[in-house]
Amino acid sequence: MHTYRWETMPEEELNPLLSRRAIHTTAMTIARLYLKATAVVPTHHHANEQVSMVEKGALEFNLAGEERIVRAGGMVVIPPDVPHSVRALEDSIAVDVFTPRRDDWIRGDDAYLRR
Repeated sequence: MHTYRWETMPEEELNPLLSRRAIHTTAMTIARLYLKATAVVPTHHHANEQVSMVEKGALEFNLAGEERIVRAGGMVVIPPDVPHSVRALEDSIAVDVFTPRRDDWIRGDDAYLRR
């Protein structure tokens, strides 16, 4: 059994407006994302099912052309292979859970986040 605390885990800066802390298990990835106001996660898709829970702030999600604003306490489920993007309307923190785990993140094949 492993135990974690977000504040003691290394924070990975992906670009000046976006950083994350992540745990990768054998079956899932759990990540805490820190988005500064105006941060954008460009349109992308992946084979992973995703649940995104907003802890602080407000995020605008675009899922296959449908826009939704999710505020602190809200969450969204993104099915596998659905194109989606996110824009931070204010400084925000979100916890994302992916299944299966994000092997592309482990390999560093997530260039779309690093722009």
